[in-house]
Amino acid sequence: MIQNMLTKDHIQVVDSMSSWQEAVDLASQPLLEKNLITQTYIDNMKKSVADNGPYMVLTDYFALMHAKAGEGVNTQCMSLLVTKEEVSLEGKPVKIFLVLAAENNENHLESLQSIMSVFMDETKYQTIISGNEEAINKLFN
Repeated sequence: MIQNMLTKDHIQVVDSMSSWQEAVDLASQPLLEKNLITQTYIDNMKKSVADNGPYMVLTDYFALMHAKAGEGVNTQCMSLLVTKEEVSLEGKPVKIFLVLAAENNENHLESLQSIMSVFMDETKYQTIISGNEEAINKLFN
């Protein structure tokens, strides 16, 4: 399941970003370019943080970026951006921006469970946070 959604062309590693908003834009870019999501979805993710604070930061350096299911989502999809230097998301340090775009409230649960099993494995998590793009791609593809 996860291999079908988090493909190599949906994974990016960069040294740094000037803001979390810029990181969300870059993380979302592969999905936007393929018309899997629309700009509305990206704007909704940013608005959700602006309205509700940094609740998307689930653990140290990891943000699960999302917005309301279906709005601006053409196809369920994911993308990953890893920054080697942390970015402040409303005061919380983040290096991993995982974008999850769901068509509805039910279908994304299996994908979420699959991806979280990777992030909850400490060895795999450290591989991701290291920013080694080749090693990260091997985890998911």
